[in-house]
Amino acid sequence: MWHIMKLYSFHGFNDFVILVGYKGYYIKEYFYHYYLHNSDVRIDVSNGDIEYLGSRAEPWKITLVDTGLHTMTGARINKARHLLEADPFMLTYGDGLADIDICRLVSYHQSHGKLATVTSSQIEGRFGALETLESGLVKSFSEKPRGEQGWINAGFFVFNPGVFHYLRGGDDLVLEQHPLKSMANDGELMTYHHHGFWKPCDSLWDKKVLEKMWDSQTAAWRIW
Repeated sequence: MWHIMKLYSFHGFNDFVILVGYKGYYIKEYFYHYYLHNSDVRIDVSNGDIEYLGSRAEPWKITLVDTGLHTMTGARINKARHLLEADPFMLTYGDGLADIDICRLVSYHQSHGKLATVTSSQIEGRFGALETLESGLVKSFSEKPRGEQGWINAGFFVFNPGVFHYLRGGDDLVLEQHPLKSMANDGELMTYHHHGFWKPCDSLWDKKVLEKMWDSQTAAWRIW
């Protein structure tokens, strides 16, 4: 989550609404103590006074909204409607890292005049692809070809407030089902093709790969 917020902050967006549920307590604790742990401090242990001598904290304003443990994606957005419906807003998942140019994404969204923009990406396959003849002879081999699954939903949405017309339902409302499908059918959904780095963190394997990239200072998403 911190990495994703750093990306937005690099492009000048520092006002965040975090829709918490699973492990929401730990997320709140993390940000509650964030300024302290990113500052030099002088503590008077006799009375508990704390003097901050300098901070390395980011200029973020964060609103944390408890949207429930089992609430689905569309319903979570609805529960923050009172904070989002006045102006266009951006939305993304908490498990995908990218080097997306957020300013260009916003400009693209503003240019087409539709309600919604979803960023799409082409991922690398995890397995080598074989082209074979009927005899079993391998005609060609391609190691992890990029884009073999076409363009996929990479998150990093931009929505106009009118999107809430499509977000009607209970806690089981899934953004990726009826809402996005209906927007597409109504001609209100556009996609921003991202040709750079994007990788989800959906598994322990993904996590280890991303951590190795970060530790070896080869993290393509670290543009700040």
